[in-house]
Amino acid sequence: MKPMMTTERLINELQSFGMRLVDPKAGADSRRGGAGPSDHKAITIDGMTVMAPVHTAPAFESPYLIEKPDAFGRSRVLRDGLALGEVSFPLRPKFYDLQTADGVPYSKIAVLHGRDVLATTVLQTCIRYQSRAKTCQFCAIGQSLAAGRTIARKTPAQLAEVAEAAVRLDGVKHMVMTTGTPAGADRGAAILAESAAAVKAAVDLPIQVQCEPPDDDAWFGRLKEAGADALGMHLEAVTERVRHRIMPGKAQVSVARYFSAFAAATPVFGRGQVSSYILAGLGDTAEEILGVCERMVAIGVYPFVVPFVPISGTPLESHPAPAPSFMHAILKPLARMLIDGGLKSVDVKAGCAKCGACSALATYERHQPELEAIA
Repeated sequence: MKPMMTTERLINELQSFGMRLVDPKAGADSRRGGAGPSDHKAITIDGMTVMAPVHTAPAFESPYLIEKPDAFGRSRVLRDGLALGEVSFPLRPKFYDLQTADGVPYSKIAVLHGRDVLATTVLQTCIRYQSRAKTCQFCAIGQSLAAGRTIARKTPAQLAEVAEAAVRLDGVKHMVMTTGTPAGADRGAAILAESAAAVKAAVDLPIQVQCEPPDDDAWFGRLKEAGADALGMHLEAVTERVRHRIMPGKAQVSVARYFSAFAAATPVFGRGQVSSYILAGLGDTAEEILGVCERMVAIGVYPFVVPFVPISGTPLESHPAPAPSFMHAILKPLARMLIDGGLKSVDVKAGCAKCGACSALATYERHQPELEAIA
């Protein structure tokens, strides 16, 4: 990368502004709508695979243009005609060409995230999504289901079949299982436990499960015994005022309950193996986000802070993404906080923090000494 643009800054800017593609078909398929990082395309920069928006309104006017890959799969990143660096695209996975015996394409059961992560939404419906008065305003979990790109419920047998193929054919290294929140006090933990057990019986693959905190802390031990290696319980927004405005249904589970769940789950899974996804740019200040992150790190929870990206078709589709400078003001001190706390993304066994594609945080961790020297 040229000295005028560090890798961290380039990733921050691509994730904030998005990118235009000369060849939209380059690399693995991108997704519109749905759970997880949607409206994105995976690219590899300086050895780090990241997700950058390509289907959002800001991306259509982005100053960043990715050239068509050459014969070796390499592309250049241009801004105003100036080449800033080189990128490549992860290829379309081979397991996408397969389907189950009853005709369900594997890509409707699980998808490739980043470079080597298998991801699935086990239950593609959510009690929070039924009413716009309760739904998380950034969520598009129902869009891919309505468009026929996925199925409502992935069975344990289907997940095990696809996971085995993804490891065998594409070298997948870990798996993320998330879920819409069903009715019931376990908040999806039961569905995740049976799914993790089935996958682990079929293939030796590290698994992160993701759900809201269940009412009963005993579920953490049950998830671990079922085969989950890591756990994600995602705050998204860190203050009650933003949570009640942006996610009124999910905000019924208080920040205090998240922290009591973090404290109960960390001894079960180990330091760094419990994480929380935090969306920067929804209204929390940098100071508020860093304050909550400091509390998490003290417990042993990895706070995975990512820039908010508006998804088409959601109430927040016109909400601006955070400025790169805002992300830098969070990620630089957070990386130091994580290093000092002995929590590193490379030590996480599975999940979003290990993948790192939705944020520049892992790159800040890796380059922390150089960044401090620059400062």
